[in-house]
Amino acid sequence: METGSILHELRTKAGLSQEALAEKLFVTRQAVSRWENGDTVPNTETLKMLSKLFDVSINTLLGSPRELICQCCGMPLDDALISHEKDGSLNEDYCKWCYADGEYMYSNMDDLIEVCVKNMTDENHTEAEVRSYLQATLPGLDYWKRYEELSDGGQFERFKRQLTDEINALNIEGLPKVEKLNALVGRYVNLEYRLPNGSKVKFLDDSTTYLGNRLESEFGGPRCFGVIGNMDFILICTYEQDGIDPELVMYKKR
Repeated sequence: METGSILHELRTKAGLSQEALAEKLFVTRQAVSRWENGDTVPNTETLKMLSKLFDVSINTLLGSPRELICQCCGMPLDDALISHEKDGSLNEDYCKWCYADGEYMYSNMDDLIEVCVKNMTDENHTEAEVRSYLQATLPGLDYWKRYEELSDGGQFERFKRQLTDEINALNIEGLPKVEKLNALVGRYVNLEYRLPNGSKVKFLDDSTTYLGNRLESEFGGPRCFGVIGNMDFILICTYEQDGIDPELVMYKKR
């Protein structure tokens, strides 16, 4: 699809008239009409505003002329997987797992490889094949080539260690010592817990990226522990495979 058709589709889907969209972008209705007719294309700053408004990438607005991949882990990107900046705008260079709200999630390539191996190994790709592929591919990606320039001097890693220490200091019975925290997108871990009064509640935001991990219970059996946290809270839960029958163990504000 051409940019004009894409804009028309996004505008009508959002229930906006040409006049209403023009007001949000500080342009005239005629400008919007020319875009949709294919006479002109929005300038770079307007494309950024449209991207944020409709929560789609500039690449999508331009008809997807480029194949986007995460410059940290190499994952192919579509609009649902692209990361966000703190102001809500999309960062088309990274996926939600590697970059979230202005923070890079990984400073150690080996840690990232371990996480990716667990998720990419299947009946068609062995663990050794996946690991070999990642070891060859990741060093060529922009983030790792520019790591010293892009990194925050270890500040985020220090925060992860602090959060890990706080979780371990809770001394939850049956919870093994937490060694690592990985990036977890909210919609994959936002379980619904039943409260004592019978109501159900979710504590997370589907679009936010958190830090956490899954750990086998020291008691054995089918249930495992889930730990999740960020700057504001720590959540500990247990559940069975695939998040079945979740139980909230602790929700603690930091």
